[in-house]
Amino acid sequence: MNEREIFIEMYEKGLIRTLKNKPEGWKLVSGLWSPFYIQLRLLPSHPSLLNEIGKLLGEKIKGQGNKLLGIAMAGIPIATSISLHHNMPLCYTRKIGGVKNIEDLQKYASQYGEHSLVEGEIEEGDEFIAIDDIVTRFDSKLVAIKQLEIEAEKRNCNIKCRHVAVVIDRQQGAEEVAEQYGIKLFSLIKFKEAVEWIKDLMDEKEYEIVVDYLEDPEKYQDEEKRKEMLEKI
Repeated sequence: MNEREIFIEMYEKGLIRTLKNKPEGWKLVSGLWSPFYIQLRLLPSHPSLLNEIGKLLGEKIKGQGNKLLGIAMAGIPIATSISLHHNMPLCYTRKIGGVKNIEDLQKYASQYGEHSLVEGEIEEGDEFIAIDDIVTRFDSKLVAIKQLEIEAEKRNCNIKCRHVAVVIDRQQGAEEVAEQYGIKLFSLIKFKEAVEWIKDLMDEKEYEIVVDYLEDPEKYQDEEKRKEMLEKI
């Protein structure tokens, strides 16, 4: 399978949902409203699809590091698929309730220093590639990398994590934020380009809303203006 075939299959299997599935749209974890929702936590229920993603995403990051960091939770099965296909060792972050930013993480680490923040073997000089399902604004990736750094420091290991790879980049500023932190973002699929691949499977007005949103998501964040635009569908 290629990227186009993977994206179409994800849409057909309901891993990518649009306004015809939920006319009022979605409020994302980032706080943004969106006319589409990407639910890749369901990928392990579709092993052949997960298998293809592991092969292709692994090829994208070949030579960028020696170890993978699966970001809990959705990034862990994707990282596992890459690990098995490309024989790369894997660590993964633990899911920590209530931690939404680096400040929360540092507070948690200071209070519960005996708890492991990352599972797996970390060794001196490791170069990690962080793996997740999607990226919107990059905030959660910075938290995961900090989580790794704190755990490595606890184990007296000097490591690096200068690369992040995701299945889908929503193209809402993450690449630019990553660059500011000296991190290279890799993605298997860029949503703005990929939405064209499912145009014939979508309603015309629905497609127009998604494309318009991708160009200027901020104008859809005002509830009243958004209702007016959605009424056109």
